[in-house]
Amino acid sequence: MTLLAIDAGNADTSIGLFDGDELIADFVVASDERRTSDEWFLVVEGFLRRADLPEVDEIAMCCTVPALLVALRRTYLRYYGDVPAWVVGPGVKTGVPIHTDNPREVGTDRIVNALAAKELYGGPAIVVDLTGTATVIDAIDAQGRYLGGSIAPGVEVSLDAIVRRSAQLRSVEITTPRDVIGKNTVEALQSGIVFGFAGLIDAIVERMIDSLGEEPEDVSVIATGSHAAVVLTECETITARDPKLTLQGLRLVAAKNR
Repeated sequence: MTLLAIDAGNADTSIGLFDGDELIADFVVASDERRTSDEWFLVVEGFLRRADLPEVDEIAMCCTVPALLVALRRTYLRYYGDVPAWVVGPGVKTGVPIHTDNPREVGTDRIVNALAAKELYGGPAIVVDLTGTATVIDAIDAQGRYLGGSIAPGVEVSLDAIVRRSAQLRSVEITTPRDVIGKNTVEALQSGIVFGFAGLIDAIVERMIDSLGEEPEDVSVIATGSHAAVVLTECETITARDPKLTLQGLRLVAAKNR
C-alpha cells in the first residue's frame, strides 16, 4: 500500500511517500499560493517519476493555508479521483481528544503532530515544531489528550523583521557564533537568534512540564520541523529529534481511517 502524505504549511509543503510503514522518499517545496492544481500534480508526479517510485494508492493531507487547500483538493479530485484521500479535519479520525476552548481553531498539523507523538513516543509529551513562520510548542498529557500550546514568532520571521526595521543591520546566516557575547554585529545577531530562541524553547517547555504536573524525566520532548535546526542543538530540554514527525502522523491518520 503506497501512501502519499502532504503537509502544507505557510512557508513550505512537505511531501512524503510511504510503502507500508516505511517512509521511502520525501521532499519539500515552497507553499506558493499561486500554484494551480495542475502545477501541484506536475510537482508530485515529476518527483515520483524521477525517483522511480510506485503509483499512489491513497492520500493523507493536512493544510493550514486555505488557498493551498483548495488547490490541493482539486489536484487529487482531478488526477487521483479513484484514490482514497483523507484531509485532516472534522469527520476524519485521529484518535486525539482535543481539550481546548475551540477545537476547530487548532491547526491540523498540530493535531497530526500530537497523534505521532502519542503513538510513537507515548504521553506525556511536548512537541516543538520550528516552521518557517512560527515556533509552535504543544502539550499532550499522559492519556494522549491534546491540551493546547504556545505560539511564538519563527526564527526566520524574527530575523527578517529586525533587519527590515534596522538601518544598520543585515541578514545573517543562522549559525552558532563563537561565543554568546558577539564581537561584531553579525555574531551579535547570531547570538540573539540562536541562544535567544533556544532559551525561549527551554523556558516554555519547562513551564509546560510544571503545568502538566510531571517530572521532567517522564516527559518526551520531541523537536520537529526543518527550520533553524541549529537552535535545537542549543536547547537543553529536547529529548528526541524527528524532522518527519508530521509525515509520520499522516501515515497514522491513514491507518485509522482506512
